[in-house]
Amino acid sequence: MTQLESARKGIITDAMRQVAADEGLTPEEVRAAVASGRAVIPLNVNHKNAHPMGVGRMFRTKVNANLGRSPTCSGKGDELDKLAIALKAGADFVMDLSVGADIISIRQGMLEASTVPLGTVPVYETLSRAPGDIPVMDPELLLRVIEEQAKQGVDFMTLHAGLLLAHIPLAKKRVMGIVSRGGAIMAEWMQNNKAENPLYTRWNEVCEILRQYDVTVSLGDGLRPGCLADASDAAQFGELSVLGELVRRTRAAGVQVMVEGPGHIPFNQVQMNMEKEQELCDGAPFYVLGPVVIDIAPGYDHIVSAIGATAAATYGASLLCYVTPAEHLGLPNAQEVHEGMIAYKIAAHAGDVARGLKGAADRDLEMAQARRAFNWEAQFKCALDPEHARKRWQATRAEGDRGKGGEDYCSMCGKAFCAVRTSRRIMGLDN
Repeated sequence: MTQLESARKGIITDAMRQVAADEGLTPEEVRAAVASGRAVIPLNVNHKNAHPMGVGRMFRTKVNANLGRSPTCSGKGDELDKLAIALKAGADFVMDLSVGADIISIRQGMLEASTVPLGTVPVYETLSRAPGDIPVMDPELLLRVIEEQAKQGVDFMTLHAGLLLAHIPLAKKRVMGIVSRGGAIMAEWMQNNKAENPLYTRWNEVCEILRQYDVTVSLGDGLRPGCLADASDAAQFGELSVLGELVRRTRAAGVQVMVEGPGHIPFNQVQMNMEKEQELCDGAPFYVLGPVVIDIAPGYDHIVSAIGATAAATYGASLLCYVTPAEHLGLPNAQEVHEGMIAYKIAAHAGDVARGLKGAADRDLEMAQARRAFNWEAQFKCALDPEHARKRWQATRAEGDRGKGGEDYCSMCGKAFCAVRTSRRIMGLDN
């Protein structure tokens, strides 16, 4: 049985017990959340070394790192290095978005190395295996790829099943059109064949494949806005309504499901978008990219999108897909993977604190106490990026005083002007 089917029958699985232990909840609370569809535990029966991760509003907000080679750059070794960096930085999920050659081998290496659930977008491999300079998506091959990836151990799959033929004219009115790779592939096939989305028409077959291996569906937002001018338009919300229908069909088939959310949205529209998804999709966990809240900061989109991601986590998202400094510019390198992960760990944590998640601010209190005590080692232990914090402190550590003490102040204020030292005297903490 899938995690969803087990939960509905009142069975608490080992994965549910592990999630409960990690989140500070009872196993019954986790089981009930999974049974309702408001939480998922993506965990393929064939991915033996993956640690179970819960996605849902009752859990801490999770972060996904997108990895994978492009047709022109990177390869198996590079992506494994990036995987290790993402995991060290705290990635809760990873996705292999590889396109081009050697995809199966790259994914196998990532599955073997990944101790967290791994996701894919099967249509990428489908197109990569199709012949010709401009390959054409083959629906039969797509279903075979879904089954092959499920057997291999993929834990969750992005499937763009909600983008329908009727939505394409709406997308043509946009400034940026369709910016989702998977969405564009499906839309072009539908327009050229004058036929409905084969994932939508054959959804029952898809669910039966995924149910066998307990693969979680991540319903792709093929019509996510690619710029602020296209945000919250008829195309986006038309697809979202269909995703709500697919959520109900997927749950009925015993398959776990979450919903993917928008890309570029003005900050003042983030809350509305989060709440609309919760309403239309019956509280299914929401997995969002950003959102990117301005369009004019290439090279800094990890910061721009982390601002939107904080609001998303506050108002409804359960899983954040990181954005790196390379967004809109090229394939991220190892350092950019690290920077994107840290930006999104910040956003996820800030969202958890803002929504009052039990225990979310405990670490922040520990940091404050460590700072008051000038306990630098405790501060580094509390930090989201301990190595960076230590390196930065040491770079200008009480310059001129190295080796002469100086542990109870930093180079910002120095000893005489340090407000923390003064406050300690006011509070009677120092004699």
